[in-house]
Amino acid sequence: MTKNIAVIRGDGIGPEIVNEALKVLDKVAELYGHTFSYTDVDMGGCAIDKYGDPLPESELKKCVESDSVLLGAVGGNKWNDVPGFMRPEKGLLRLRAGMGVYSNNRPAKIWPQLADASPLKKAIVEKGIDFIIVRELIGGIYFGEHKTEGDTATDILKYSESEIERIGRIGFETARKRNKKLCSVEKSNVLDSSRLWKKVMHRLAEEYPDIELSDMLVDNCAMQIVKNPAQFDVVVTENMFGDILSDEASMITGSIGMIPSSSLGATSCGLYEPIHGSAPDIAGRDIANPIGTILSAAMMLRFSFDMEKEADAIEKAVSDYLDKGYRTADIMSEGMTLVGCKQCGELIVENLKGE
Repeated sequence: MTKNIAVIRGDGIGPEIVNEALKVLDKVAELYGHTFSYTDVDMGGCAIDKYGDPLPESELKKCVESDSVLLGAVGGNKWNDVPGFMRPEKGLLRLRAGMGVYSNNRPAKIWPQLADASPLKKAIVEKGIDFIIVRELIGGIYFGEHKTEGDTATDILKYSESEIERIGRIGFETARKRNKKLCSVEKSNVLDSSRLWKKVMHRLAEEYPDIELSDMLVDNCAMQIVKNPAQFDVVVTENMFGDILSDEASMITGSIGMIPSSSLGATSCGLYEPIHGSAPDIAGRDIANPIGTILSAAMMLRFSFDMEKEADAIEKAVSDYLDKGYRTADIMSEGMTLVGCKQCGELIVENLKGE
């Protein structure tokens, strides 16, 4: 099977971690008889330097026409002083909108080998951390009108029933594939948009009688994620709440460098990226953790290409790597073997096995 993957290396550590993920994909292609062709795309700070635009239309077109997109990370202090509409992150927002990917799915799973790295008490971690946050991605306050007049600034938070319904269905369908529990998170005691959100979710629940739906206010959810994360299976929420909660959830697993994500819409062409940033302070030093990007590539195989066995093989190779005691600096602990970014990728490739 041949698949065309648009590759956005981006800024900071982006090129380093993407290189290791591509090594893994090349090995998968070799073992399972696939062909992955890569089209390089400039986005973020590097695109500002090259084109004066964080995502030119020509680069977006490459992504839209691909079978899926693999992204490293964008941004950095170098571009902090450019106008707001030119920031590297604007390229990412434009990419999501241009691809029509409205559902961002971030797993929060603790690898048993890294249980000691969680900042939570051992008794909490032992109950298990394995849930996924389904975040609406191209609506809400990030995509509403932003305006500053004199000493007053406004940002508009707006959702339509259709926008809520389509992300709600992703939440219900994801729960159906897992443990049939869905928690809808909003702020319906204050916000009209959240009251509409709750109304639509409960209407959808009638179509999914096999799914146990619960409601939770966002501030309570933030507390519960650190108090008792084992209670969650699938969480569905709007854009800004999901942004904040998924970052919180990633940190209780021990390392932000281990967490992948997928962004999907109405087609199988998805956007896959680690949830961490570009970390310009460690760029070029061969110390970044590429596992979040490697696991994002595994998600691409699973959710966009229907390559379940291949995705399983990558995840097992990562687990075997951790079992053997190898660690990059961000997850290093006593008694483990410190490796760099390149060696991490190479060792995971060595652990990859075919059918």
